[in-house]
Amino acid sequence: MKVETDRTVLTGKHFLSGDYACAEGAIAAGCRFFAGYPITPATEIAERMARRLPEVGGIYIQMEDELASIAAVIGASYAGVKAMTATSGPGFSLMQENIGLAVMTETPLVVVDIMRGGPSTGQPTKPGQQDMMQAKWGSHGDYEVIALAPSSVQEMFDLTIECFNLSERFRVPAFLMADETVAHMWERVIIPEQDQIEIVNRKKPAAPPADYLPFKPDESLVPPMACFGEGYRVHVTGLTHDERGYPQTDSPEIQEQLVRRLCDKIRRNADKIIKVKEFMLEDAEVAVIAYGTPARAAVSAVKKAREGGIKAGLLRLITIWPFPEKHVEEIANRVKGIVVPELNYGQIVREVERAAKTTPVHFIPKFGEALHTPMEILDGIRRMK
Repeated sequence: MKVETDRTVLTGKHFLSGDYACAEGAIAAGCRFFAGYPITPATEIAERMARRLPEVGGIYIQMEDELASIAAVIGASYAGVKAMTATSGPGFSLMQENIGLAVMTETPLVVVDIMRGGPSTGQPTKPGQQDMMQAKWGSHGDYEVIALAPSSVQEMFDLTIECFNLSERFRVPAFLMADETVAHMWERVIIPEQDQIEIVNRKKPAAPPADYLPFKPDESLVPPMACFGEGYRVHVTGLTHDERGYPQTDSPEIQEQLVRRLCDKIRRNADKIIKVKEFMLEDAEVAVIAYGTPARAAVSAVKKAREGGIKAGLLRLITIWPFPEKHVEEIANRVKGIVVPELNYGQIVREVERAAKTTPVHFIPKFGEALHTPMEILDGIRRMK
């Protein structure tokens, strides 16, 4: 295994688990602070970060719980450090209030949610995709976030970097939503040289400290960010605030202006954020729409369908939020039916149905331990022929 002399980033080919690849992706992206609490099946991320961060001049802290973890990450980000935490469903639930705080204060940070079967403590060691709607709607109020779903160990590395880049660019929490199977499987991972990895850092203010307004956006709707200790006056609050950061809770005009901007900075840039991958969709009459582990079985199902004379194809969702509505709508307009396998009882399938409009959608739910087989998805494809 090749290691750079400064031990900052591993390079070359490696055999890693998804959790380990996620940790290495975070370090490659410039993450130098991790606060977390052990929880299956995300604990290996914390363990890897505990060992690796001291090697690169970073800080690892095990907090007393998930509420404290996300609070520490918000503080570290405002201190100028790229910061991350990792958890699973029960911990993700506990983080929701402070995720809302991060949205309101426009704090760039990354939350990795390794999903398992729920509700409650559910199945700690089994896969699930039951947190997908919680990622979008878990905190209260109107807001937008960014969430990506890896389907391989390589993507655990690549999309962790992408989460950091998107979070820094748009000053918003970004989520890596991986199911337990992807997190715990071992596959080959190729890690490029550091100078070949695209790294995005938050915009810094060009105005002198006396003229700086911490929440005044530029044309991108994203305000440049001065951090604590950089010589700028920064007032940060979860209350409705003006461009100075001062509370303005009795102003409907400022509330509308602020919330609209927090949403629009993502909505207006959705085409720049959204990523999907198409497989054999050029002439498809039936489309499978999937993400995470079910997408892996869907590839085989599509191939088997083609062998049997059914023109099937796969749309793999990489970006979940903002939802790739235009891609789904475009495919729905040219196929007879859509098949959606998910490790839940109906979450992203509802978004597919909304975008597909009148095109029939066949849902194949699984509740955790039992994964979709290619033959089960193939049976769904045959139903929509």
